[in-house]
Amino acid sequence: MDITFDMFIETEVPENEVIISRTDLKGIITYVNETFAKISGYDTEELIGKPHNILRHPDMPRSVFKDLWETIQKGENWSGYVKNMRKDRGYYWVFAEISGVYKNGELVEYKSIRSPVPKEKRIEMQNIYDDMRWANGENVRMVSYLPFETFEKLERAADKNKMSVEAYIDSLL
Repeated sequence: MDITFDMFIETEVPENEVIISRTDLKGIITYVNETFAKISGYDTEELIGKPHNILRHPDMPRSVFKDLWETIQKGENWSGYVKNMRKDRGYYWVFAEISGVYKNGELVEYKSIRSPVPKEKRIEMQNIYDDMRWANGENVRMVSYLPFETFEKLERAADKNKMSVEAYIDSLL
């Protein structure tokens, strides 16, 4: 259970910056520009060779990525709004445009160019994605303030049962 709330700290993508990455056909990162590394909070070397979903924020509905992969695997371009998670567990929003890279007519990798998202659109998309996750029975975001003693009791009980706090609460219900 995250009690740091770092996940609520937003990094804004500067208006004059473009985030660029490339992946192999399985989604493994092969290239990132310096802006990508800076905004994501990772060093370039930490990203190369990792699955692109290292950035997947839990607020993103699974169906968005299902549509993304189905679209690009058909050879079509995909674009949409994505909330990514930074290394420090903060987040940032981008408008992503993803397409295939071809050499001699053969698909060899994917490239993604991402740009900033206006605040009003970020709020709109957060609400849409919250509704999508709810409708699909995916994780629901919740913030709860508990008395300190109650939280300590939960942690002790979860530890005693060798469970996460979330799993322990679920076992009680």
